[in-house]
Amino acid sequence: MCSGRIDLEFILRAFLKGQDGVFIGGCKLNECNYVTHGNYDAFALTHLCKKILEHIGLNPKRLRTEFLSSADGNLLAEYSDDFSHQIKELGPLGQSEGMDTKLVRFKLEAARKLVPYIRLVERERLRVPVKSKQAYTEFFESNETNALIDKIFSDKLVISQIMLLLGEKPLSTNDISEQLGLNPSDVSRHMIHSSKHGMVRYDTASNCYALA
Repeated sequence: MCSGRIDLEFILRAFLKGQDGVFIGGCKLNECNYVTHGNYDAFALTHLCKKILEHIGLNPKRLRTEFLSSADGNLLAEYSDDFSHQIKELGPLGQSEGMDTKLVRFKLEAARKLVPYIRLVERERLRVPVKSKQAYTEFFESNETNALIDKIFSDKLVISQIMLLLGEKPLSTNDISEQLGLNPSDVSRHMIHSSKHGMVRYDTASNCYALA
């Protein structure tokens, strides 16, 4: 399968199913057999997914992409062994990050629910005009791109987590604040915004928010 067909959903689902690391192998950059150069899409996806992992508190080194030719069997074995050793050093997913399995799954699921939104943002605001490794690396490691991603995803990720909590049972602002470690005023701001968009409703009898 072309590495360009790898979707963010695939990677997050792999982690959700308990994989401690994800390795993606693709054709060498600038040696794609198709005009689409799907390996550059995989390259961009890896950069983006690493930033998402950082946002939810997981080590981005748990995801790795390498580009090789069909004649690079020895190199593939070398990369695979190196990645395997690296993941063993990091330990089970969440262990070195100080998160238990339940919290890891909760944060990954919140991120996974944002995939359709992330696809739209990537297509409209995170496309690199020049297909070269240097251009992609400089773009995704630039302060401007990091600031943009922080601005785009921070609030969306919090709201996604709140929606997951409310999917279990109605909660007050303080309940949500305590469970997510957020300032109550920030939770109130998110609730007001979500209420205006018809995502949540406020029950005056219980003083709790619930899914609309």
